[in-house]
Amino acid sequence: MHYRRLGQTDLKVSVIGFGAWGIGGPAMVGNIPIGWGAVDDNISRKAIHIAVKKGINFFDTADFYGLGHSEKLLGQYFSKNWDGVILATKVGHRVSSDNKIILDYSKKYIKKACELSLKRLQKDVIDLYQLHSAKLAHLQAGECIEAMEELKSEGKIRYWGISLNTFNPQPEAEFLIKNHLGNVFQLVLNVINQRALSEVIPLAQKNKYGIIARMPLQFGVLTKSINRNKVFPIDDHRHFRLNPILNELHDKLDFFWDLADKYNISPTTLALSFILMQKGVTTAIPGIKTPEQADLNSNYLLNIQKEDLQTIYDAYSSELKYLVDKFEELG
Repeated sequence: MHYRRLGQTDLKVSVIGFGAWGIGGPAMVGNIPIGWGAVDDNISRKAIHIAVKKGINFFDTADFYGLGHSEKLLGQYFSKNWDGVILATKVGHRVSSDNKIILDYSKKYIKKACELSLKRLQKDVIDLYQLHSAKLAHLQAGECIEAMEELKSEGKIRYWGISLNTFNPQPEAEFLIKNHLGNVFQLVLNVINQRALSEVIPLAQKNKYGIIARMPLQFGVLTKSINRNKVFPIDDHRHFRLNPILNELHDKLDFFWDLADKYNISPTTLALSFILMQKGVTTAIPGIKTPEQADLNSNYLLNIQKEDLQTIYDAYSSELKYLVDKFEELG
């Protein structure tokens, strides 16, 4: 495992992190699935164990994953022994009294939520606290920024950043950069969705922000383990985000499977290698729910030949970016 400094922080994170959304379990808010279907906590603990054994020291979660269950599970596993482990979590989503998803970036809520996260995590300080997809209007209002700066001065968090919008990450990134705020951007980057490569990543790199690449396997599609006829259960968010275009996605990815065969590696390893070859990217955080996933995601990464990188870029420009538009329509 290799490690990179996360922007201008003193956090040296593994290039492969542990995306902990999935281990949160099959939470629902009303009729909206906010998880990845059923999970077994014992299997999740084994996955964490293998990840640590393979050298993963960076774990990314959120208070909304499993409505706190993901944080609680990590807290139970590491308990008071967080030495050498870097923990990132997020804030800004909550459930209203009438069982709806609410975005809340008020100072009062963020500070209260931080205390609850620390309790679930059984930690005294959060290494990286992230605004969970806050919009430009939230940043301009200023309360969320005040909350983050106060939490930092109080010693409750070490650094803060933002998990940027999946499809339009630029406005919020530009605002924080212009105002010299925060330390880290988490954004979507993978073979299928390369939107961030054009402007946000170069700008962030120039201004020395750390970059966390989320959704590196595009909901698992890039592992080639999801059959084109797969139907996800209703408590898995992929039921509405992926099922409607799964068949079409498969039709566009033959070139990628061929490239993996050329290098005699798994599509997973190729997908992660592509991301970590992009200038400015610090770490990628594939979702991990099983020991097998923890092992596979930690395999040796390779240098992709220049002509093959160009093939991936060209596939995005000619075919895949139109599928990203469809993902955006699905929400």
